[in-house]
Amino acid sequence: MITSRTFDTVVIGAGAAGMAAAAEIATAGFHVAMFDREEYCGGILLQCIHNGFGLHQFGAELTGPEYAETFADTVRSLPVDFFPETTVTDITKNDSIIIITTCSPRSGVMEIRTKAVVLAMGCRERNRGNIGIPGSRPSGVFTAGLAQRLLNIEGYIPGKKAVIIGSGDIGLIMARRLTWTGSKVEAVVEILPHPSGLTRNIVQCLEDFSIPLYLSHSVTRIFGKNRVEGVEIAPLENGIPIPDKAWTVKCDTVLLSVGLIPENELSVKAGIELHPNTGGPVVDQHLMTTVPGIFACGNVLHVHDLVDFVTGEAKRCGKHVTSYLTGNDTVPEKNIAVEAGANIKYVTPNRCTIDGDLPFFMRSLIIRESAELSVSQGTGVVFTKKIKHVRPAEMISVTLAEKGTAALDPSQPLTFSLR
Repeated sequence: MITSRTFDTVVIGAGAAGMAAAAEIATAGFHVAMFDREEYCGGILLQCIHNGFGLHQFGAELTGPEYAETFADTVRSLPVDFFPETTVTDITKNDSIIIITTCSPRSGVMEIRTKAVVLAMGCRERNRGNIGIPGSRPSGVFTAGLAQRLLNIEGYIPGKKAVIIGSGDIGLIMARRLTWTGSKVEAVVEILPHPSGLTRNIVQCLEDFSIPLYLSHSVTRIFGKNRVEGVEIAPLENGIPIPDKAWTVKCDTVLLSVGLIPENELSVKAGIELHPNTGGPVVDQHLMTTVPGIFACGNVLHVHDLVDFVTGEAKRCGKHVTSYLTGNDTVPEKNIAVEAGANIKYVTPNRCTIDGDLPFFMRSLIIRESAELSVSQGTGVVFTKKIKHVRPAEMISVTLAEKGTAALDPSQPLTFSLR
């Protein structure tokens, strides 16, 4: 039997983004349903027992569970119905009504009718299959996030001697965490000529523990039949491994920290256009996707560097959902296209209207001190900003003030560039 329910808004995902968006909408007096596959609110924060969260949002240095609990307490005090251990299987739109189908061992199959949806499903890790490392398939190969969950929540030590592939933040944090447990981290191997994680994590998680970081190197083979026995590491020249210079490192564990992918299978089912560079939905400045009434925020939209920025974005999303429900935010007939120019990987939002202050977020493709960000339209430059330093691992944010956007031409794209 299918149970039918009606809510003003449905939020999919109960991590940092989902909770912040749900709280913002519910505070405005709307009835919100929030769904998550896990048993508790918090998402990935619950396994991040290190501190460093909350400096921007709360002015305090919190652990992941502390940060999550702060928002969970807020959500519990508001008109938000939380459905744990519930999977959203489908999203369809019928005129102005969006229909959500869910299933769970607690509630069975439900059909939810709503006016607005917030996508806050987060992201998942790339695995060995995504990067194609040759060798057999022994036990002892984990994604860094899985190893973090095993250690911090389940209480299992993944291994005694590890090599970490990739220098993403979760891998760097796990290098320190494994060292604290008494495991030996032999090396962090990064294919790029620069680290993929934040500078503070390079210092605090590697340099403070004398863990070697090999840039412009790759793991070219994993050895072992039943359990990992070692890996082969080779330097890269022009992006190609040099076999004659390769060496073998003995280990029983390999952790993969090779990037994150926004979790957008539901977005595709809903007919939402995805951006080729972010892997997340294409959105306007209201964080509305190409399907009216469906919004996106957090790591499902684009992978952030700090959870505080996820929360800030989700709060803005919640405000726009509130305006949409009250009829103040309408779907524009025309949008200005937003493009990534020289040395920029992507810019979000991906389209905008001339409507008040316009906040933008982007990733650099270069490492540079004393850079200049420019925004151009046609042959003219409409905005410039000096930036002390840029790194691919650190998100850049800029706001075009309303007084500077009034003269924009709706027929010309906005192009963001770094030099």
